[in-house]
Amino acid sequence: MTSTRQPLRRSRRNRIIAGVCGGMAEFFGISSFWFRLAFLLALLPGGVPGILLYLLAWIIIPGE
Repeated sequence: MTSTRQPLRRSRRNRIIAGVCGGMAEFFGISSFWFRLAFLLALLPGGVPGILLYLLAWIIIPGE
């Protein structure tokens, strides 16, 4: 049995800013809360790592 996984896309339904966390959550099949928490934690040490990661994902991951 082969399962076909949807491609990684930014979500239009599960979004707060750009749909990056919602799209990653749909792709991996877990709650978007965990991705949002991870980006929030990446913002704590000065903000730059989290913002850069999010912006990079926003640019790289295509929209739905």
